[in-house]
Amino acid sequence: MARIFLAGGSGAIGRPLTRMLVAAGHEVTGTSRTSAGAMTIEATGATPAIVDVFDADAVVDAMRNARPEVVLYQVTDLSKPEGEDLTDERLEANAHVREVGIRNIAAATAAAGGRRLIAQSIAWLFLPGPEPHGEEDAIAPPPPAVIPRTRQAVIDLERATTTDPSFEGVVLRYGRLYGPGTWTAEPDEPPTVHVDAAARAALLAVDRGDPGIYNVVNDGGPVSNAKARRVLRWSPS
Repeated sequence: MARIFLAGGSGAIGRPLTRMLVAAGHEVTGTSRTSAGAMTIEATGATPAIVDVFDADAVVDAMRNARPEVVLYQVTDLSKPEGEDLTDERLEANAHVREVGIRNIAAATAAAGGRRLIAQSIAWLFLPGPEPHGEEDAIAPPPPAVIPRTRQAVIDLERATTTDPSFEGVVLRYGRLYGPGTWTAEPDEPPTVHVDAAARAALLAVDRGDPGIYNVVNDGGPVSNAKARRVLRWSPS
């Protein structure tokens, strides 16, 4: 069993993931920006920490207190009123979380001596080409293309996670989430994945698989989950 630091423990994936980690016997510290979120984390049997991932010093302090072997980054900023569409402002805010949050989490993971960092990404940015897309397919258009900030933030997050020699970096590219705590109860435009299946992939990645990128998606869509099935022994069912 491992000591786990879960950034985003009260989020859509963080809630089921915290329960799974605790049930598996891991010692979990989960973060939230609010006291209500901290109470949700504590109710699952994990240790809560109120931390804003934009506060680099606070992230380092919290992680050093937790002394994690494995760090999971599951923070997003995509909340919206029910029935409303995502605004450009919310997408920009989420890009900021990916850009700044992952830098602070990666630096704190190295400072605290964590051996593995597992970060969430998304599985629908592949450039046009033969399907289903594997992890090796490109998501960054070649120069001189101008890359929108929302795409560049994903590229930066994946690079920060997988290129630091201080730890093993694992990126989980989730399909569009559905299920409890998400925007929809049923799968929408593929690639998709149920929120509990996404959480289970993160649980498995704690102690399975080589560093690198894994697509975490349902069967039969435009993105292949063959690597996650083979290496993590994960299934969307």
